[in-house]
Amino acid sequence: MSAARAAVHVRPAETDLGGGATLVVESSHALPLVWLTVSLKSGTTLGSDDDEGLLRLTSRLMRRACEGMTTQEIDATIDRLGAELVIEVGPSAVTWHGQVLKKNVAAFCALIAKLFGAPTFPEDELARLKRETCAEIVESRDSDRSLAAVAFRRAVFRDHPYARRATGRIATIERFGRDDVLACRARHYVRGSLVIGFAGAVSPDEAARHAEAIAASLPASPAPPRDLAEPTIAPGRRLVFVDKPERTQTQLIIGGLGSSTRDPDHFALSAAMAIFGGTFTSRLMKEVRSKRGWSYGASARLSLERRRHAFSMGTAPGAADAAKCIALELELLQTLVDGGVTARELSFIQRYLSRSHAFEVDTAQKRLEQVTDEILLELTPGYHADYVRRVEEVTVEAAAAALAARISTRDLVITVVGTASELLDEVKAAVPDLASVAVIPYDAD
Repeated sequence: MSAARAAVHVRPAETDLGGGATLVVESSHALPLVWLTVSLKSGTTLGSDDDEGLLRLTSRLMRRACEGMTTQEIDATIDRLGAELVIEVGPSAVTWHGQVLKKNVAAFCALIAKLFGAPTFPEDELARLKRETCAEIVESRDSDRSLAAVAFRRAVFRDHPYARRATGRIATIERFGRDDVLACRARHYVRGSLVIGFAGAVSPDEAARHAEAIAASLPASPAPPRDLAEPTIAPGRRLVFVDKPERTQTQLIIGGLGSSTRDPDHFALSAAMAIFGGTFTSRLMKEVRSKRGWSYGASARLSLERRRHAFSMGTAPGAADAAKCIALELELLQTLVDGGVTARELSFIQRYLSRSHAFEVDTAQKRLEQVTDEILLELTPGYHADYVRRVEEVTVEAAAAALAARISTRDLVITVVGTASELLDEVKAAVPDLASVAVIPYDAD
């Protein structure tokens, strides 16, 4: 019996709070701490390109000022409670992540209810936050990895909402005013969108009382429609070169459309991609790092979202090895899709994934996150609970069929962050059947 099978965990209970709000509780009294997530079934996919960055700006501004409390007073209160409170905005959800000492959980939840229900959105704080956000965008250009990720996502998804960046663009951030923030809060922060989770030293009854207080702070309106089209990818192999001066090392991301959790072959594809680039002994790691020493890391992954998202390969070779590395990765991907995986590889990855899955459910906080992810990302019911069983059921034939059906070696985006004057021609020559080339300045908005 695998380690993951030996440790059986009961799925945290879900409770309907009314009005569309949901509560998830995973009690554990191992530590005198409570973890809290207050999520909205919202995210950057709800909106338009014109308001890119507005939801994050609005949420962060709510965290900074409410009736009777300044930013400094809010921060001082959180510190006094022995708590933390951070905000994450993604394509499909806005989540306020909190942690607090058990003895202070009631006061902490009351503060969150006040931040949700009585934000003041002062003009001076909005102006300050806009300046900070624009500075963050500029600062992110120092990270070649971040530049590659943004360029890759925009090239793969193009005009689909998945192409949007939570931080936004300088052009959009500078345009937003207080009326935009008020309208954004009114649309997204409603009771019908709420998914509230508690983990740790809190009983279901206590969690329900605190959750109801938070839910009551928001208007009793339904969640905004979450209609979202399936993304498509432009045909052909497209090179996106992010031109940045004086790069001795490059960042490469190569990929295209991947899988949906509702695909019948999703777990087979997940296993195959793990074989390809999910471990330290994967095919990519062996060929790129172990044999050739071109990149310290080499990985492949499938992204999970409400609709079909991306698969990607990531490496960071020196500039002198970039073109060779691209050519090798394309060759390895083609070999994988054409030839599938071996029985030995599959057996190894099944043991690895089964055993390592035990570490994904070893705390109440992790188990809570899995259930809330299933709700927010609209994953198939029991996605995480059934993960080990579904992976162990994958066959060599199923993995090969999934690769052939889902992974296109023709319709790809090859993203490079490097110095175009030194590398562009060499990189272009390394990509057979190149359909298009776009060179983007690294500091473009």
